[in-house]
Amino acid sequence: MDNKLLKFSLVCLTGAFVLTAKPHNAYAFEEGVAGFTYDKLSSRSENDSSTIASLSSDQIPMPGFVNIAIANVETNLLVRSGPGEDKKIIGKLPKDAGCEIIENTKNGWTKIKSGKVTGYVKSEYLITGTRASQIAKSVGDYVATSNSNGLRVRKEPSINSPIIDQIARGEELIVLDGAVPNYDEEHKKWVKVSLDSDEEENGAIGYVAKEYVDLSYQLKKALTIEELEFGTEVSSVRVRLVNKAKEYLGGRYRWGWATLGKGVDCSGFTQQIYKKFGYTIPRTSRNQANSGTKISTSQLKPGDLVFYGNGSYINHVAIFIGNGKIIHASNHRDGIKISNLYYRKPIKCVRYIKG
Repeated sequence: MDNKLLKFSLVCLTGAFVLTAKPHNAYAFEEGVAGFTYDKLSSRSENDSSTIASLSSDQIPMPGFVNIAIANVETNLLVRSGPGEDKKIIGKLPKDAGCEIIENTKNGWTKIKSGKVTGYVKSEYLITGTRASQIAKSVGDYVATSNSNGLRVRKEPSINSPIIDQIARGEELIVLDGAVPNYDEEHKKWVKVSLDSDEEENGAIGYVAKEYVDLSYQLKKALTIEELEFGTEVSSVRVRLVNKAKEYLGGRYRWGWATLGKGVDCSGFTQQIYKKFGYTIPRTSRNQANSGTKISTSQLKPGDLVFYGNGSYINHVAIFIGNGKIIHASNHRDGIKISNLYYRKPIKCVRYIKG
């Protein structure tokens, strides 16, 4: 590996140390170069593996971590306020998520920090040491984090190309492998990204200007209980439906699947959650959007469905859980996760549950 790729890999590995650009006002023209070019990114596909995986964890520790650990669970590892099962649950660490070991305590508990969560987990469910660094290099992803509200996702890498979506500040998009076909200066200003979609072959793929995103290599993070909570002034069926959906946080995303606990895509997830409460809804996101009762975002209650896509074309669905949050089968990296309602621009909202 040449020095350029090694330097790039070290920068991308850390979730905290990112290639930043100054924030800009929403809807400003997407111009400028943030220093991340496709000729560097394309080495992933050329080598049939990422530049991250080619680093030796025996020689190079995982950047961004002093003492890394990986959650070795099927769904979520509970994070508690103290070292004991009688202690309050304060967060959940998804499968393959990364955390920093703060302290190894007695009686089989470890104090960790991940994302906004600092607490205690059972040590037996953590992978540590060199093995954790090796796994981290294979389970993470290159991501582009929006540093401005209303980040425009375009169909092609050009400011003259149609806008297919707009992304809120702080939201992450998976950076796709491969390079823009032409390596001229104009194309080097763009990043190819994937939007959440229930279509595999015709999935939502677009381009964002590098100037308006921060690029990094990241692992999944823990979720706080506050991020899981919602309002209480809702019917019992809505409460139970949302709580049931949250039980699958961190579950696997698999396009075309609709089996909770094994794999679901976005519409398979909503269909199967609704089915558990006696509601029969269509299989695809577009058909789900065309049934039920159309409502506005201001009328949303926990349990209602929110749809996203390209213009008026719907290709993704989520369940509203209250407090401006949704839960959805997002993508292969995050699986079933919680996001902000406006992480993308909602196209339509639909209600199936009365009351």
